[in-house]
Amino acid sequence: MGIEYPLRVLLIGNGGREHAIAWKLSQSPLVESIIAVPGNGGTATCPKVTNNTFVSVEDFPALLELARKNNVNYVVPGPEAPLVAGAVDFFENAGIKSFGPSKKAAQMEGSKTFSKDFMKKHGIPTAAYENFSDYEKAREYLDRVQHDVVIKASGLAAGKGVIIPTSKEEAHKALKDIMQNKEFGSAGDEVVIEEFLTGDELSVLTFSDGYTIKSLPPAQDHKRIGEGDTGLNTGGMGCYAPTNIATPDLVAQIDRDIIQPTIDGMRKDEMPFVGVLFTGLMITSTGPKVLEYNVRFGDPETQTVLPLLSQDTDLAKIMVACSERYLDSVLIKVEPNFSATVVVAAGGYPESYAKGDEMTVQTPPEGINIFHAGTKLADGKLKTAGGRVIAASATAAESLRAAVDKAYEGVKLIQFNNMYYRRDIAHRAFKPTADTKEALTYAEAGVSIDAGNQLVERIRNAVRSTRRAGADAEIGGFGGEVDLSKAGFSSDAPIMVGAIDGVGTKLMIAQATQNHTTVGIDLVAMNVNDLVVQGAEPVMFLDYFGCSKLNPEVAAVFVESVAAGCRDAGCALVGGETAEMPGMYREDDYDAAGAAIGVMRASDRLPRHDAMAEGDVLLGLASSGVHSNGFSLVRRILAREKLDYAQPAPWDSQKNVGEALLTPTRIYVRSVLAALPRLKGLAHITGGGLLENVPRMLPKNLAAEIDVATWSLPPVFRWLKSAGNVAANEMARTFNTGVGMVAVVSPADVEAVTKQLKEAGETVYTIGKLTSRAEGGEGCILKNLESWS
Repeated sequence: MGIEYPLRVLLIGNGGREHAIAWKLSQSPLVESIIAVPGNGGTATCPKVTNNTFVSVEDFPALLELARKNNVNYVVPGPEAPLVAGAVDFFENAGIKSFGPSKKAAQMEGSKTFSKDFMKKHGIPTAAYENFSDYEKAREYLDRVQHDVVIKASGLAAGKGVIIPTSKEEAHKALKDIMQNKEFGSAGDEVVIEEFLTGDELSVLTFSDGYTIKSLPPAQDHKRIGEGDTGLNTGGMGCYAPTNIATPDLVAQIDRDIIQPTIDGMRKDEMPFVGVLFTGLMITSTGPKVLEYNVRFGDPETQTVLPLLSQDTDLAKIMVACSERYLDSVLIKVEPNFSATVVVAAGGYPESYAKGDEMTVQTPPEGINIFHAGTKLADGKLKTAGGRVIAASATAAESLRAAVDKAYEGVKLIQFNNMYYRRDIAHRAFKPTADTKEALTYAEAGVSIDAGNQLVERIRNAVRSTRRAGADAEIGGFGGEVDLSKAGFSSDAPIMVGAIDGVGTKLMIAQATQNHTTVGIDLVAMNVNDLVVQGAEPVMFLDYFGCSKLNPEVAAVFVESVAAGCRDAGCALVGGETAEMPGMYREDDYDAAGAAIGVMRASDRLPRHDAMAEGDVLLGLASSGVHSNGFSLVRRILAREKLDYAQPAPWDSQKNVGEALLTPTRIYVRSVLAALPRLKGLAHITGGGLLENVPRMLPKNLAAEIDVATWSLPPVFRWLKSAGNVAANEMARTFNTGVGMVAVVSPADVEAVTKQLKEAGETVYTIGKLTSRAEGGEGCILKNLESWS
C-alpha cells in the first residue's frame, strides 16, 4: 500500500539538521503535522511541529506507540544512530513507511571497514587503506608505511572518530587512544588506516530511490574548531555552497564515476539505498576520491543546501518519491543563489563545555535562518544543551561573499555566555587560486641561487692561488680539507676537514619571537652535517655572535643552544667570538656564524667516485622540518598570507607558526658515521635543495634519478607550496622538501644500511638510483613532481 497524504511525520533527532528538515517539511502542503523526538528549541517554535521529549530515540517500541497514538504515517530518522540500528526496517515491518536506508544499507556509515571494502569491490576511487582489529598489527603497519595517514574508528563516533596525525608519534598516540584507551568506545574496536589524501574536500548530498540519483549542489564544510582549519575535529563549524571548485564537469564526473556506481553497487549487493546519501570527497590531482559515506543528511550541510531549494520544490514529495521508488518523476529545482552557515558553539567545545546557559535569539530578517541544534526550552526559557548550539544560515543572489556576510549578521542575533564561532567560514573560496595568485620564488624573496653559483666561479681562481702542501684549495664541495700527512706532519696524521656556515634569516624568526633556544642547534647542524658528508667526524666547534648592543641573557641562551648541538654531534665547543658593534645591527638584532673542524682517515673520505656505478641506490634521510634554508621565501609567504608567528600553524595544529618554524635542523652525525663504511657518497640538502646539492657528490658521468613520490611532502612544505603558489621545481631548488640527507649505497647494501640507520633513529626512504649522464647533462633528475600538487 502506498503512502497516503497528508503526511503526519515522526522526525527523529534534535540537531541543526533536524531543525532544517522540519523547517523545509513544514512548508509543504502535503504535510499536516510533525512530531520531533526530542527536537530542540528551534523545532519547538517551527510551524506544524510539536516536540516530544518523553520518548527516547533509542526506544523503537515506544516510538512506534507514539506514532500509532498520533496516527503517524511517515517516519524520518535524522541522525545515523537510529538508521544503523535498523529504524527503517522496524517501522516498515510495523506498517509505517520511512525515509532512509535499511539496516543493511546503513552499514555504509556504520562500519568504515565495510564501506572501504565495498569501494574496493566496485572500483570506486578512494584512498589506499588497511583494516585492523588487532592493535599490535596496526601499530606495526604504522611503522612500515612511509606515507602520511588518516586513522578512522570504524564504528559510529558522532563525526569525531577521524584523526589526521602530523607525525609518526601523533599517529601512534591516536591509534592507542582509539584501540586501547577506547576514546570512542566500541567504535574503535576496529580501525581503518588509510593514505592521507591532499586537495579540496567536497560534500555531496544525493537523493536516491535505489536506482535514480539526484544530487544537491556540492558544499564545503569546516571540520576543525580553529580558524585557518586548525585545532581539534568537530561535527562541523560552518559550511558554504556552491563551491568554486565544483565545476559542472566535476559535478558530472562525481555523479557518473562515484555516486551512480555506488547506488548501482549497493543494489547489486542486495542492499538498495533509499534516502539521502552523503558522500565526502577529496578532489585530488588525479580526480575525486571518496573519503567516507554517511547514510543521512549532513550537518551543517543540510542547513546550507536546503535553503537553496526553490519555494516550489517540495521536500516531502522528494522523500516520498524516494521511498516509493519514483524519484525520476520528481523535479528538484535549485535556485542560482549562494548559501553559507556559521555554527555557534559553547565555549570549550569540542572538549568540556557548559550546558544550561540562558540564551536569546532575535527574529532574523528575510534571507537569514537560525537553525537550532544544542538548545532546549525549559520553563519557557531558551537554554544551551549541547556543544554545537545553534547556527546562522543565509542565502544571497549576488555572491558568496554576500551570503557569508549575511550569515555573520545572523550570528549577531544570537547571545549566550562564552559563545564561540569561527570568523573565517568560506575562507578557502576567497583565497587567490593558482591562476590568480603570484607564484613566488626564492629569487623574488631576495635570494638568488644562481648568483651564489656565479660567485663561486668568480672567486675560484683566487682561492686556488692559496693552495699549499696537503690542501688543493678547491671550493664547491661541502667542506674544505687539509691532509696533515702531506703538509709536513707525521705520516699517520689524519686529514682535517673544516666547514663554516650561518643560520640565515631563520634568526629573524628567533628574534621576532624572542625564542633563542634552538637556533644554536641549527648553527651546529649546518656545519657538522657538511663535515660528515666528507666522511669526517666533527671534533670541535667555534661560534661567532655579532650584535650592536649585547643582551647577556639572549647571548647566553644562544650559546647554550650551540652547546646542545655540539653534544648531539659529539664535538667540543672550544671557543668563540662575541662582537658588540654599535650601529652595525638594528636594535636587538644579532647575527651568528660558526665553524666546525673534523678529522678523518683517507680511507673514510667521501664521496668515493671510483666506487659509484650506474644502478647504485639513493637513500633519503628524513628532515625535521624546513631546517635552516629558504626562510627568506618562507617569510615572504607568511607576510602575503597575513600570518604572524603567534597564530596557529596551518600545517601543525599543536604549535604556533613561530614554534613550528623554529624546529631545529636535524643533526645526522652519529647515525651516518656508524654506516660510513658502506656509504659511497653523501649530500647534505641545504640551500639549493635536491637539485643543487645531490650533484655535488657525484662524478661527471653519473646523475641522480629521484622519484619524489617515494616520500610524502611534509605538511609544512605542502602549505608553503600552496600558499606561495610555488612551482614544484622551485620547491626542489629552495627547500629540503622532507629529505635532509641523501646517501649513495650499492644495491647489495641497501637493506643493511637502511636497518642500521633506522636503528639509529632515522626515517629512511629509498628515493632513486644513479644513472649515466651525458656530457653537460643534468646531475639530478626529479620524477613525479606532480605528486606535490
